[in-house]
Amino acid sequence: MKIDLNSDLGEGYGPWAMGDDAAVLSLVTSANIACGGHASDPDTMFHTLTLAKERGVVVGAHPGYADRLGFGRRVIPMAPEEIARMVAAQIGALLAVADLVPVPVAYVKPHGALANLAAADADVARAIAGAVKALKADLTVLAISGTALEHAARDIGLTVYSEIFADRGYQPNGQLVPRGQPGAMITDPEEAAARILKMLDTGLMPVVGGDAIPLAAHSICVHGDSPHAVAMARDIRARLEAAGVTLAPFCA
Repeated sequence: MKIDLNSDLGEGYGPWAMGDDAAVLSLVTSANIACGGHASDPDTMFHTLTLAKERGVVVGAHPGYADRLGFGRRVIPMAPEEIARMVAAQIGALLAVADLVPVPVAYVKPHGALANLAAADADVARAIAGAVKALKADLTVLAISGTALEHAARDIGLTVYSEIFADRGYQPNGQLVPRGQPGAMITDPEEAAARILKMLDTGLMPVVGGDAIPLAAHSICVHGDSPHAVAMARDIRARLEAAGVTLAPFCA
């Protein structure tokens, strides 16, 4: 079996760092780089992209709501066409900075509240997928497994890969348990690793308040802003490799 391990990185701003990007980049195979919406700035993008290139990590754009105070985890009321323009502008910014490194940007993965909305709202999902295709048709999409964004991107001919989360709880409908609710976060690295290994073995993801559900998995996410991120990524990688799973980028 082959699987990708990804993390959301470059989420600092100016002199303020968020998480230990250098340590996480030594463990993951793909990095979702913030593009100036929920976090980051040109210098932070450049630095994170450079670190990823040095470590041979594939990079993708990680657009989110332009809400640094809320870290992109609050829904900002916007029409789908406004979301499309916002996403295009952020991806375009990362593509431009990546050309200075230089390093290719391979995929797009929405962040936070935007990702959760795109998972449930077909109009928002189509807006994001359409923006990706119009901007650069060879970009792939990394979507929460089994959700509206996955379907919308496939419907317009984009290549789509499915993502599961090591450190987040699931609802019976396949969407993530909202932060702040019981079961939303998994903070114990050993628990997270055991859960992921069982899911990869059975194809079934445990959920809060229901029976396990079938999900596809090309990539596993560990959130880079978590205080447990490095330990969790290290433990999951070690447990996967010990089980004979090969860690490799999903879109290499």
